[in-house]
Amino acid sequence: MDNRDINQLRQALALTLDTTHLDFLGKKYEGKVRDNYSRADGRRFIVVTDRISAFDRVLGTLPLKGQVLNSLASFWFEQTRDIVPNHMLGVPDPNAMECIECQPLEVEMIVRAYLTGVSSTSILTAYQAGARDFCGHKLPEGLKAHGPLPQPILTPTTKAPHGEHDENVSREQIIARGKVSAKQFDEAAGYAMALFARGQKLCAERGLILVDTKYEFGVSKDGRIMLIDEIHTPDSSRYWFTKSYAQRMAAGQTPESFDKEYLRRWLAEHGFKGDGPIPTIPDDVRVEAARRYIEACETVRGAPFEPNLEPPAARLERNLRARIA
Repeated sequence: MDNRDINQLRQALALTLDTTHLDFLGKKYEGKVRDNYSRADGRRFIVVTDRISAFDRVLGTLPLKGQVLNSLASFWFEQTRDIVPNHMLGVPDPNAMECIECQPLEVEMIVRAYLTGVSSTSILTAYQAGARDFCGHKLPEGLKAHGPLPQPILTPTTKAPHGEHDENVSREQIIARGKVSAKQFDEAAGYAMALFARGQKLCAERGLILVDTKYEFGVSKDGRIMLIDEIHTPDSSRYWFTKSYAQRMAAGQTPESFDKEYLRRWLAEHGFKGDGPIPTIPDDVRVEAARRYIEACETVRGAPFEPNLEPPAARLERNLRARIA
């Protein structure tokens, strides 16, 4: 990004979308990042705010983050429709997606291809603490931090309520808790592995490594399992640059990334890993984090990101009222 683009990000600091009040859309459910509005006609409108979450906590906002996530998710939904049906019907606003209403499965499907992470639930944290069984997968001795696993593995997690932490579980544990049926789990797991393989392939063509990611699935009114929420965004995925990976590993450095790992590491360096008071994130850090989100979007899509710098609340109301008129 040049100085002009950085200046746009600084301008957008005053235009972040922290919350929404769009009662005309339907019943509201607020997630960590997305505000969901369910309608009686079987549609759900998902507004992607600029809220940033890490370590299962909402930390504040990043400029233009919601537009970047919405742009990337819509791109990946289109790229993977041949693998699994998804809930996207359209994109009526830079921060919003029109979707099919689904009942979410109470499990998040995490696919990991590398031994990495800084959170308390990361596979690297568990491995360095001596664990050799992770979500039902046996891990060999001698794996290196940030190095590849023998093969990508599926590591489900529970979906924690606001303020609580997700929990790593095995297939058997999640089924035993009655959260999903064995049939639902296995169908969603198969989709998750196929989606990850497609993501790895496309990312490799862009000079990127898709390190790990999270998928969420739901059940439509006609009983189909569908991909919902988001896919392969910097919020749900970890990306590294292929060109610098080997060199940085040889030097004992962490891989070069442009996902929210930058912000996680900044927080960890300031003593925050999910518990206690959240440090105030300086504007320079917020801008740099946003720059990395935009770089991710442009690299993956192979096209420049064009931000909308209108005041977001009024623009959203105008566009979404027009969509349901």
